[in-house]
Amino acid sequence: MNKLVCNICPHHCNLAEGQIGLCKARSNVNGEITAINYGRITGIALDPIEKKPLKMFYPGSEILSVGSFGCNFKCSFCQNNDISMAGKNELDTQFVTPEELIQLALELRTKGNIGIAYTYNEPLVGYEYIRDCAILAKENGLKNVVVTNGCFCEEPIRELLPYIDALNIDLKGFTEEFYHNIGGSLETVKDFIRLASKTSHIEITTLVIPGENDSEEEIRSLSKFIASVSKDIPLHLTRFFPRYKMLNRNATEVSSVYKLADIARESLNFVFEGNC
Repeated sequence: MNKLVCNICPHHCNLAEGQIGLCKARSNVNGEITAINYGRITGIALDPIEKKPLKMFYPGSEILSVGSFGCNFKCSFCQNNDISMAGKNELDTQFVTPEELIQLALELRTKGNIGIAYTYNEPLVGYEYIRDCAILAKENGLKNVVVTNGCFCEEPIRELLPYIDALNIDLKGFTEEFYHNIGGSLETVKDFIRLASKTSHIEITTLVIPGENDSEEEIRSLSKFIASVSKDIPLHLTRFFPRYKMLNRNATEVSSVYKLADIARESLNFVFEGNC
């Protein structure tokens, strides 16, 4: 039985016919790696751009936010586990073609909509849908925003980035051990940030989790890395609340978030506290 390697992310799942990858969104279908979540929308809403979060990209505007299912990480602290950890038969979806999505986005311009944000789950596991929508959106004068964990291979991302106006990238921690525990690669995310910064507006989000990634040393190292790309990249340090498999943890102390934000400001010009 012939297997095919999925080359969208560093997991490189080796899939037999009909087998679904770790992300639950990609499969070997008729001898081709296919996004089985293509057009399968689990959530759609007109959101303030600041909710992505993007503080310095068209502030005050609205953006049509859409999500599907699946993720290539397995974060025990996931804030959207009901869709990111789900497969296609585990939740209700609505099929929306790229043409239908762009038409809706255009109709919502009267309500302040500037474009489409691909978000909620990990959008890039549904790469083909994002690509098709982004190209069509760009042709119609709409902005494209991607909210992503950034752990994806360079070749497909290079093909996509010319159509993407802004990204919020999760930099979930700053040790390989932390990334190993969630099924990712720190170096891949760092490369993604460097690459995306060359073509698009980017902002970074780090969810501050007590006892996991909240040491002063780690945040100092994280912010210094971002500054090595550009001191003007905004960093969002966001307060953790118990979710998913971390229900036994306490929420991050507000004072801790503010203290770490001050440390980040040693290197960066724009640091924002979130969920405080």
